Amino acid sequence: MQIVADVGGIPGKDCNGFCKYCYFRKVKEIEPFGCSKCSPGIVGCSQCREAVTETNNEFKLPFVVMNEVQSTLMFGNFAQEIRDNNLKVNISGGGDVSCYPHLEELTLGLKEFQIPIHLGYTSGKGINDRKIANRLINNGVDEVTFTVFSDNLDLRKKWMGDKNPEESIEACKIFAENTELHAASVIIPGVNDGEVLKQTCTSLEDWGAKAIILMRFANTKNEGLILGNSPIIDGIKSHTVEEFDSLVKEIDKEFNLRVTGTPISDPETGAPFAIAKDGNEIYLQFIQEITGEATIISSKIAGKYIANIFEKLETDNVNVISTKKDIACLMTKEDLEDIDLSEVKDTVLIPGRSFIHQIDAEKIFSADGKERLVARGPDKLSVDGEMSGTLTEENVIERELELFRDLVEAINFYGMKRPV
Repeated sequence: MQIVADVGGIPGKDCNGFCKYCYFRKVKEIEPFGCSKCSPGIVGCSQCREAVTETNNEFKLPFVVMNEVQSTLMFGNFAQEIRDNNLKVNISGGGDVSCYPHLEELTLGLKEFQIPIHLGYTSGKGINDRKIANRLINNGVDEVTFTVFSDNLDLRKKWMGDKNPEESIEACKIFAENTELHAASVIIPGVNDGEVLKQTCTSLEDWGAKAIILMRFANTKNEGLILGNSPIIDGIKSHTVEEFDSLVKEIDKEFNLRVTGTPISDPETGAPFAIAKDGNEIYLQFIQEITGEATIISSKIAGKYIANIFEKLETDNVNVISTKKDIACLMTKEDLEDIDLSEVKDTVLIPGRSFIHQIDAEKIFSADGKERLVARGPDKLSVDGEMSGTLTEENVIERELELFRDLVEAINFYGMKRPV
């Protein structure tokens, strides 16, 4: 278990400049989307207005972060985790934690809690002296998630804007040799895939890294760029989902690293949607009977897996409609407007974390003159590579069964069959 020490930070400002491929690059001022956190009658809240762009979250002073962690420890029930040595403090933020000006001071202070420290996603661009890595390790850092992109110094300098690529890569090596290092790399076709990626994985393996997560580059609105900023890079066509899946599996076969991908592909656990795999039908017996009727709205990637699961559950009560958006939690009201309402049942479940307000969803799903009940499903229905890399197949299946039971519970409640 990990508790977060949020140091704040703004993308592009508190990370020594945008990487060329950064999701937050070219973000434009947008109207609020609407989401599950909004008031019933108002479209827009802090979650779907400021939080989604992460533009109003300056770096915090270290004593503020320390107080927040101390409060979490005091009021949380972590006694058993501490006794089992199963608790870490995850230093994270909207910027790059290696650029946090008080990082050494903060880790030294957190060391007093005698809880190991995890440095959350960092590109290492704030490390201008490799000795910093040793000092952080001495301060209790025993796990690091490091965006390596490539071990090719020229590529890091060009694509990440890394002013000190030699020092940041040497720091990465030190972390790999002395901590549990989980590398991460956004994969850009023709830039850091192919032999370049294999060379990077060879270096990581030689240094002692534990894992690498490969992240599919998003460059279009349908791939997830909902902040008015597509394309991030002109002329770059992202890997298709199938190409990316094959790439992850190829790297997994060739290296001893724990290899996962996001938004798809974990060769070891079968995530996401491990229970959809042929041969795993036996686990579906633990999902309760479906007594309600509903249409589930999902994404291009997840929809086919969800449909496959309900097909194996042998029910005619549920149909699944996939939108053009790759990621369900990044769906907006525009993704609903292309749906053929003749295929939609009287009850509709939209993704729990989608950026869609209830008012907009109800208006869209009643456009044919038929009033439908619109509700939200669970926030998630599986785990992606960012989480599954630390899980076993059994862990993933247990989690998915729990989430699908929640989904069926929502179907049975909101889609309850009423007497004719």
